[in-house]
Amino acid sequence: MLRARFMENKLSSLYKAGKIVGGVYLGRGQEAVSATLGTALIQGTDFFAPLIRDQAGRTAFGEPLIDCTRTYLGSVEGPMRGRDGNIHRGRPEKGMPAMISHLGAQVPLIAGMLFAKRLQGTLAGRVGATCIGDGATSTGAFHEGLNLAAVERLPMVVVVGNNQFAYSTPNNRQFACRDLVEKARGYGIGGFSVDGTDLLACASVICEAVKRAREGGGPQLVVAQLLRLTGHGEHDDGSYVPEEIRNGHYGRDCIDVAIRQLVENGHATEDEIALWHEEFAEEVQRAVAQAQQEEVPDPYKENWTALSTKFPLSQPSVQ
Repeated sequence: MLRARFMENKLSSLYKAGKIVGGVYLGRGQEAVSATLGTALIQGTDFFAPLIRDQAGRTAFGEPLIDCTRTYLGSVEGPMRGRDGNIHRGRPEKGMPAMISHLGAQVPLIAGMLFAKRLQGTLAGRVGATCIGDGATSTGAFHEGLNLAAVERLPMVVVVGNNQFAYSTPNNRQFACRDLVEKARGYGIGGFSVDGTDLLACASVICEAVKRAREGGGPQLVVAQLLRLTGHGEHDDGSYVPEEIRNGHYGRDCIDVAIRQLVENGHATEDEIALWHEEFAEEVQRAVAQAQQEEVPDPYKENWTALSTKFPLSQPSVQ
């Protein structure tokens, strides 16, 4: 959680300094949910399709910070070779498909990956997971993907970070049910609701959902109640969020809560946490410095081969 927060704070500074082309979308306030899911999954076995606010989950799942900085700064050495915007990175060969911007689209993607493994006879023991926002639950892709996963009893976990607003649209203009977890009953799947600002609660609930999926319980839907502690992106000041919500329970910072829980339960001391701050700040700075020194793609030399293709295409002539 801390490593992701330091990384994203740096991304915010780089964006404001004009060093990043395109948007920057931060997961500030959603680290407890994202990191818990990434930690609960097994690298090399499971699939994880993170969304734009899942830096903490990516880090927990094993993604090095250099993949992040290379992508945002357009390095040709990055996982997407500097060709696909600044947020659509992934390592499919390591179980992390590249992020898709279209909300809800990664639900059918993960369902398809799991179903393919079933057809290959290699599904046993695997779990596929993705995080989405509350707005994505209103999309057709969410319904189609989750319905397929439910009918096929696929081992999938979908974590919904209900941050109260789909961009600037409040919950009461998105859905009529009392809680999004009620949708689980309609699909015939497992459903959990959790306070997304509470790390220990997230660890308990999300790990249980992953366990049930892995043990044959079919898809699991986890709805985490929280608040996005920033605008939709760094271009947005979030002024549409009422002060009573900002100052309410879900407006608290999950990292502050987590630090208090770690100290009070004897898992870490304040001095140890201070050292983590220093370590992660230096790690982030090294990753940024390295990416800034690397080349960006040259359109006249790029072979434009698909990232999953081993053989380059013939070079087009330049008129």
